[in-house]
Amino acid sequence: MLKRDWDRHTCAKRGHITYAPDEPELRERLHTATAVGTAWRCLRCGDFALGAPHGSGPAGDAPLVPRGKALRDLFILRFLAVERLLRGLLIVIVAWGVWKFSNSQDAVRRIFDENLTVFKPVTDHFHFDLEHSPIVDTIRKTFDYKHSTLVYVAAALVVYALIEIVEAFGLWWGHRWAEYLTVVATAAFLPLEGYELTEHVSALKICTLLLNIAAVLWIMLSKRLFGLRGGRAAFEAERHSASLLEVEVSAGALPQAV
Repeated sequence: MLKRDWDRHTCAKRGHITYAPDEPELRERLHTATAVGTAWRCLRCGDFALGAPHGSGPAGDAPLVPRGKALRDLFILRFLAVERLLRGLLIVIVAWGVWKFSNSQDAVRRIFDENLTVFKPVTDHFHFDLEHSPIVDTIRKTFDYKHSTLVYVAAALVVYALIEIVEAFGLWWGHRWAEYLTVVATAAFLPLEGYELTEHVSALKICTLLLNIAAVLWIMLSKRLFGLRGGRAAFEAERHSASLLEVEVSAGALPQAV
């Protein structure tokens, strides 16, 4: 099975990123002359691309382009970002439903009781006690909640949804603060998710719990959060060591601009 080249795959979709450093020796290694014009080496995939460079200046000012492991990590973060965004939007819808319900409890109760009698002959035929079924009992309990309680629940859901949406955008752009927020917010709800499994087990709940545990562990370890595996300093060193320009600078023993 062929290993996917994420660097070239990304460049094929988004185009190459080239840069012309001011340092003469480094500049020579990053560009070449061809029969159809000058080509510059892409900072992501390492291939030469025809045309003028996208930027120029001191090597120290070159963009730090994710490549290799850093690029794969970014794909995973963006997958988590999409999952967080969808979850946040779903929670917004639920919050809106709770708020609407809080303003029309009596009307909904009447509609529910009226329609319940329609299904009673069918359930009686199958010897099912609809009046005392767990689902019906749970629905009826919600009718007894105070209006203020439901408003608080809706507000709490909105806050939770906003956290999820903020996480999503932060993770999509690879911000470190979003990684911390995701770990803290997700870990805080793990005990609740575990408790829900003791009440009712479902494949969705199990998958959600496992996904959240895996996300917390992966982000903490791969991004070296909370001082793990050398902390931020080691993380930044790893990122820079993967940069093509950094590799070329090291290979040529050129001093970097401060």
